[in-house]
Amino acid sequence: MPPITTGTERRLLESMLDRNRAELVSTVRGLSEAEARRRFVASLTTPIGLVKHAAVAERIWFQHVLAGLPESECDGGTTPGDASFMVDDNESLSDVISEFERAAERSRVIAAELDLDDIRTHPRVGDVSLRFVYLLAIEDFARHAGHGDILREQIEHPAALGRPQ
Repeated sequence: MPPITTGTERRLLESMLDRNRAELVSTVRGLSEAEARRRFVASLTTPIGLVKHAAVAERIWFQHVLAGLPESECDGGTTPGDASFMVDDNESLSDVISEFERAAERSRVIAAELDLDDIRTHPRVGDVSLRFVYLLAIEDFARHAGHGDILREQIEHPAALGRPQ
């Protein structure tokens, strides 16, 4: 995706968010189902779990907070924290990528109706603007794309870590 480096603040924010969404997905594309579920860290973080977590974040911030939908009316899970990394055994990597992409598309539709300075109230954080939510999502997805890069490197190059292939 070519970087957009000029334009309005909104264009730049939306472009960077979409870029980070795409980077996160690229860290898992092509992995086998088993590879996508491998854990290399003490937390529940797995490659597939990172994408699942991002879908949950999209729903919490855009559907629940910005659109004001009750959590029960969002398109899927909205439980934050460790639970957001949990993937059911019957969910494939393709399913989770599609779930994230659907959530991101719905986020775009919701955000298109708002100005950057429109304020909504998060139940624990307090007042937030669309600008804040964009910045938060950009930071979150960039960080998790970095986690995904590291996990993928561990999957693809186990011998470099002294582990058998």
